[in-house]
Amino acid sequence: MTPSPTSKERQRAMWASGDFPRVSAETVGGLGAERVAACGVERGQRVLDVAAGAGNAAIPAAETGAAVVASDLTPELFEAGRVQAAARGVELEWVEADAEALPFADGAFDVVMSCLGAMFAPDHRAVAGELVRVCRPGGTVGMLNAAPGGWLAAFLELVGRYAPPPPEGAQPPILWGDADHLHELFGGRLSFEEPVRRTLDIAHFSDPADLCAYYKAHFGPVIAASRHVASEPERAAALEGDLLDWAERMNSGRPPGSAIFRFEYLIVVGSVPRF
Repeated sequence: MTPSPTSKERQRAMWASGDFPRVSAETVGGLGAERVAACGVERGQRVLDVAAGAGNAAIPAAETGAAVVASDLTPELFEAGRVQAAARGVELEWVEADAEALPFADGAFDVVMSCLGAMFAPDHRAVAGELVRVCRPGGTVGMLNAAPGGWLAAFLELVGRYAPPPPEGAQPPILWGDADHLHELFGGRLSFEEPVRRTLDIAHFSDPADLCAYYKAHFGPVIAASRHVASEPERAAALEGDLLDWAERMNSGRPPGSAIFRFEYLIVVGSVPRF
C-alpha cells in the first residue's frame, strides 16, 4: 500500500505543477528587484533568498555582485532559474531547503530575504526563527509579503475552500502582510523599519476570463484545487464559478473589456541586533 504524501510533499507537488516560473515572471516578477533594492544588497555580501522559486529576487541580487544562495522546497523550479541566470550572465547557488528548517549555519549570511515565498510555509514562528538564525548580527532580514484585504488575499481564501486541508496548526499566508503579526513573530530578535505598503497593477490579461484560463492552465494552487474536487462535479463547477467571480470583482480595469488587477503588498526590512 502506497503511503499518503506528507504535507511537505503535497506543497512541493503543488508548486511544481503547472508553470510557476512563467506565472511569477509575467505577474509579479518585477518585485524581486524591488526586494533586493529595499534590502540594500551590495557587491561582496553573502545573500540567502528563502523560498526563491525560479530566482525572481535571487538573480537581481546576484547582478549586484553579491554571493547568492537561492533556496526552495521545490527544486523543480530551479532549472528555469538557472536558464534565466545564465541568460543574464550571473551565477548563484541553488539549494533545496525547507524555510522552516534551513540547512545553513548560524549567522551565515549578511542578508536574508524572501519575496512572496516564505509566507506560504505553514509554521510562521519556525520560519521567522530561521530567517533570523542564519543572518549575522547586524545583518538584514527583508520580506515582501502580500497584504491583507487585497487581490491575493481574496484569491487564497477562495482556493482554500477547494484545496486539500492545510496541516494542523498552519497559519494563513496572508498574515505575513500584517505588521502586528510580524512584530509578534520576531519580537526583540529583529529591529524593524516602518513597513511600506505598495500596490502593483497587473495588466497582463485581456479580461477576467483570460486570467482564470491562465491560472487554471499554469498556476499550481488552482491546478491542485481543481484536481482535489475533480471527482465532485458540483464542487468543481462551484470552483469555476467562484474563480471567475473573484476575477471580475478584483478587476479595476476600465472600460469594460479591459483588465487591471491591483496587487497589494508589504515591504518589511529589519536588522538583527548586535549583542
